[in-house]
Amino acid sequence: MTTPEPHQPPTAAAGTRLDPWFSSYAQRAHGMRSSEIRALFAVASRPEVVSLAGGMPNISGLPIDFLADMTAKLLRDRGPEALQYGSGQGEVEMREQIVEVMRYDHVHAHPDDVVVTTGSQQALDLVTEIFIDPGDVIVAEAPSYVGALGVFRAYQADIVHVAMDDQGLVPEELERTLRRLAAEGRRVKMLYTVPNFHNPGGVTLAEERRPRIVEICRRHGVLILEDNPYGLLGFDGDPLPSLKSYDPDAVVYLGSFSKTFAPGYRVGWAAAPHAVREKLVLASEAAILSPSRFSQLSITSYLQGYDWYGQVKDFRDQYRTRRDAMMSALTEYLPEARWTVPDGGFYTWVTLPPGLDAKAMLPRAVTNLVAYVSGTAFYADGQGADHMRLSFCYPTPERIREGVRRLAGVVRSELELTEMFGTAGSRRTSEDPLADAPSPDQT
Repeated sequence: MTTPEPHQPPTAAAGTRLDPWFSSYAQRAHGMRSSEIRALFAVASRPEVVSLAGGMPNISGLPIDFLADMTAKLLRDRGPEALQYGSGQGEVEMREQIVEVMRYDHVHAHPDDVVVTTGSQQALDLVTEIFIDPGDVIVAEAPSYVGALGVFRAYQADIVHVAMDDQGLVPEELERTLRRLAAEGRRVKMLYTVPNFHNPGGVTLAEERRPRIVEICRRHGVLILEDNPYGLLGFDGDPLPSLKSYDPDAVVYLGSFSKTFAPGYRVGWAAAPHAVREKLVLASEAAILSPSRFSQLSITSYLQGYDWYGQVKDFRDQYRTRRDAMMSALTEYLPEARWTVPDGGFYTWVTLPPGLDAKAMLPRAVTNLVAYVSGTAFYADGQGADHMRLSFCYPTPERIREGVRRLAGVVRSELELTEMFGTAGSRRTSEDPLADAPSPDQT
């Protein structure tokens, strides 16, 4: 009997010797890109660097002793259950608690409407998986959350940006964009939006615009994917009514405990219409079998046994203080720039002086021990070089001020070089920090 030859990897094609499997990847894998934010982590985590880049929550105020006792009790009382596989949809107890949390956003849902996920990032992935075929269009704000753009690219969606201003997504621009895409015969499946304390824009969708956005999408047959990780972190009180509250069947609502509790538990959720919910459960089971039962029961114990909303109010106070430090430092050290003034959340969106390129400037900033994220990370079409996202959630107010001071020095050095040698960058005249978002005719 002939012994079969052992399987050998394919011969590397010319120019691909570092990866002999290059020609075997699925087509969608070739469109994957590394996140500009993740690529910064190794540098930004160095203690001498002031990182205004990442969106890590400040969890130093969490009740660690309570959580330690809670975890010990959970393991003693329900250890075999907590450490076992669970439901693909998520534990009933967890979903009941999620329904109560969503009431603050005026969402009146049933636990059966909820699918628990491994962070809201998995929920983003699942919704995209079940709706998007290659070439389908997803309409997204300009700028938009970098993690969502990565998911949409992975499923080979065409991303079309729609303008925002300081009141959030502009309904008239959304209407124009959807009409133009329909006239071109392009199929729009979803609108992706972060209505509260936008990442990265730092703006909030005005209340009067919310029902208009829902009506426009309903009329055009476009599902709304409402991503709301920051909704409870407003500095001036509870959030505005969610888009889902205006039409539960038109919206899939994504939430997370990463910002209001702790990201290490990796628990998020999607609240969806019944039929969509069923497909989300099937997709989740195919991907991970079930979300972490231990994490779910831990968060349930926390929500039931601790003043979690009081803790959220403490977080609000901490982030408000950091926001104020950021605004004060920008005013003092970087008056040449413009920026949004967020009413909650983690970020401000900064417009650089004309002629500067945030992506090109970043290596010089890191050399000067300060990090940020270039605006190019938040567009699917190469825009954003004249913007940067600054995060105020994690550093102390003193570190924020020092980081902005260092950043201002870098900006002034770049301006001096621009004056000496000129620039290929386009000059801007608008006073609106979000005005570079494309009109529908530019997408």
